[in-house]
Amino acid sequence: MERSKPETVGVIISTYNNPEWLEKTLWGYASQSYTSFELIIADDGSGEETRNLIESFRRDYFPELKHIWHEDEGFRKCKILNNALVAAESEYLIFTDHDCIPRKDFIETHLRYARKGYFLSGGYPKLPMATSKAITHEDITSGNAFNIQWLKNHGLKSSFKNTKLYKSNSYAFIMNHITPARASWNGCNSSGWKKDMIAVNGFNEAMQYGGLDREFGERLINLGIRSKQIRYSAICLHLDHSRPYKNKELIKKNEEIRRLVRANKIIRTPNGIVKAI
Repeated sequence: MERSKPETVGVIISTYNNPEWLEKTLWGYASQSYTSFELIIADDGSGEETRNLIESFRRDYFPELKHIWHEDEGFRKCKILNNALVAAESEYLIFTDHDCIPRKDFIETHLRYARKGYFLSGGYPKLPMATSKAITHEDITSGNAFNIQWLKNHGLKSSFKNTKLYKSNSYAFIMNHITPARASWNGCNSSGWKKDMIAVNGFNEAMQYGGLDREFGERLINLGIRSKQIRYSAICLHLDHSRPYKNKELIKKNEEIRRLVRANKIIRTPNGIVKAI
């Protein structure tokens, strides 16, 4: 009988020139309850400060950390994610970003819900800049940064979305089932089986910012992989930042690619790990 639970798990963190946020995120992974994981940083061309930070974490916390990097030639997130995907040795992979601090049970939760034939769709509460800046190493390791009252004391406004931070399994179970949010592939907090990702030829390198993660998930669904909602269970905090790479024209192009993927039930992108001739 085929196993339904993964034996090995890796985390792929995308980053680009934001060592302050990446440092906070890496503190979160250094504080995980589940510690036997592969860590890969997919770096879309960051400079020396990011490289030095990664070296310090490799020295102090993650001796086997893989830093997958290419030259900065503009927004090429899909390409560096594909490079990281190929470099990963684990059978099950969690994808996230450098601005998403994981709660200590983040990896443990993804593994608990992992099943063959599924990918997992997580979410996040989004923090304002003042709150993002206020979080320290101690706040992350102690868990204070995931306490709603602590966050409110440091600038977080009241919102129903903050209820994701309730540590109640029964509440999370109910909300995962009744939330109207679609269980799509969200690059900041999603996971699945490497073999399924290889089967769809990885990420579409023709896509820029805006929907590239969703398109990847739509091709997984076309492959026959089902999506499962865990946005109230697998928790990470999204730190605030600007998006200078956001471009309406390119987003419109991405939307057309996604429309064609859905309409034609496309599984393998011609612009992925293996390029069409």
